[in-house]
Amino acid sequence: MELTFVDYLGFSGVSLILLAFFLNLRKMLDTEHLVYILLNLVGAALACLASILMEYLPFVLLEGVWLLVSAAALRRKYRRWRLVD
Repeated sequence: MELTFVDYLGFSGVSLILLAFFLNLRKMLDTEHLVYILLNLVGAALACLASILMEYLPFVLLEGVWLLVSAAALRRKYRRWRLVD
């Protein structure tokens, strides 16, 4: 089986999401940590893009929602920073 660019894109995205999950389970990153949020955001964006390119709608929905939730978490974090400054 030969991997394509879309495969590598999807693997990269899913790997970032799993890395965030693993680091959280190991108590190395809290879910409010910026790195955790960014790993999920970028990972979901890459996985969603790969799903769009593969035309696999169930995962477009899954990763699209994951992307929106991660973006909302980043926005909340940004708002908290602005309140502190």
